[in-house]
Amino acid sequence: MQTPFSGVTPAEVEKALDRITGGRIPPAGTPKKAGAHPFILERSSGLEGKSVLETPGLVAGDPDKPICSVGVGMTLTENMIELAGAMGLDALIVHHPVADAASSGGVPLKGYLSLYGLALFELHEPFHGLHPGIAYLHGHEVTDFHHAFAGVVGNIVLSGRALPGVCRAEDIIRRLNAFMGYETEQQVLGAKARICSCHTMETSSLLPCPEILSGSPAACVNHILHVFPHTGFTRDHLVRALDLYPDTDTLVVSISRVSKDSQLAAEVRKRGLTLIAGNSHSQEIYENGVPLAMALGHELPGLRLEMFKERMTAVPLEQFGNEQIRNYGREMAKRITGWKNIKPKE
Repeated sequence: MQTPFSGVTPAEVEKALDRITGGRIPPAGTPKKAGAHPFILERSSGLEGKSVLETPGLVAGDPDKPICSVGVGMTLTENMIELAGAMGLDALIVHHPVADAASSGGVPLKGYLSLYGLALFELHEPFHGLHPGIAYLHGHEVTDFHHAFAGVVGNIVLSGRALPGVCRAEDIIRRLNAFMGYETEQQVLGAKARICSCHTMETSSLLPCPEILSGSPAACVNHILHVFPHTGFTRDHLVRALDLYPDTDTLVVSISRVSKDSQLAAEVRKRGLTLIAGNSHSQEIYENGVPLAMALGHELPGLRLEMFKERMTAVPLEQFGNEQIRNYGREMAKRITGWKNIKPKE
């Protein structure tokens, strides 16, 4: 008879994450300050008071409480905390760094998590570069890899060779559509739009879908440069990268993308390359979340794993919710602004 799974400690989860990352988790007792460990990093764009410290591993939680169930997601939000609490999960593992208030509905994070007895782990930069999945999904095999291109931490640059069967730009688009299930997302959006009687609804899972930003669908693909603009990759970086990899014929931007009139896109056109926008950030739960969860399940057999996928939707105000809630909104807005006392314009 199989022994029921009794759970693991937060320390055991942290050790499993350390094994998965090849020893990248800061040891217990490491000071939580930038520079104390290669993967404890301060993230700041210079906006006063808005920096955040990336601290891989256990962020919060009772060190003695057994963990039997874990939710795996990308970005912590109050919605995720509430869902995990309602599901009776023991812990959350998120990819992106977390911060008080920003990740917890404007309130202190520790109190919100302890309300539902949740432990919390984060695993961002230490997980990057561990697997070739993002390149594979985009149709190429990595031949060279930069973790901090041009000295910018997190500025990942991949140089790759097209996989068998990926011969043209359109092959990359078809490949992504198949792997990421964009047809299913279209059906989900259509069904929700019909139910809500809103035919101008958009979703983060679908609108920023893969597309060819510059070049022909039939353009040949052999050597791919794959970059991530939100990490700080610039036109000057592109020039340097093309000096390193002069055989490049295709630039893929994914996770984030660039506009067609950006300096980066202009440089691509100038050089006669093909520019493809791949998966957006909304698909990273598949790209990085699924491999992480699979690896964790392998390291800790018996652990229940739940995937937390975001699906942000945008709806015009006049069609948002139902008439009852819109009437409520109008009434509250009148009380806030006093607009009922404002005379109409002549």
